[in-house]
Amino acid sequence: MRSNILIIYYAATAVFLTLDYGFGINLRAAFLENTPGLRMGYYLVLFCCFGLMLWRPQWSTFVGVVESLATMIALIFSMALRSMVTTDAMLETGTGFVTMPEIVNFIIVGGAAYVSYVQGAKALASRSRSD
Repeated sequence: MRSNILIIYYAATAVFLTLDYGFGINLRAAFLENTPGLRMGYYLVLFCCFGLMLWRPQWSTFVGVVESLATMIALIFSMALRSMVTTDAMLETGTGFVTMPEIVNFIIVGGAAYVSYVQGAKALASRSRSD
């Protein structure tokens, strides 16, 4: 059941990519809004996770754990750097500060990544004990 949810989550990347680049609604990767190259790379990684899960379904939990951990790290660094390190350009232009939509995205995506990571880690731990 868990792997089916993960596969659907990664398959939905196509919808999020269309919303982001087609309609300007960035829901999945708002934490990378200021870095379009990294944002496209993030979408590419999500598509690779989807392909890997279709190719090797037994790896779904491991792929989900690794991707969730990477997402949490990226979220934390992107938010921390922009909220703790103020640059001259930010002060001069008034842009580049963390916005409310980014905070909401941080809470939603970070929460989902955390839950996915914890549940996946528990599943991997229980597998290793049963082997």
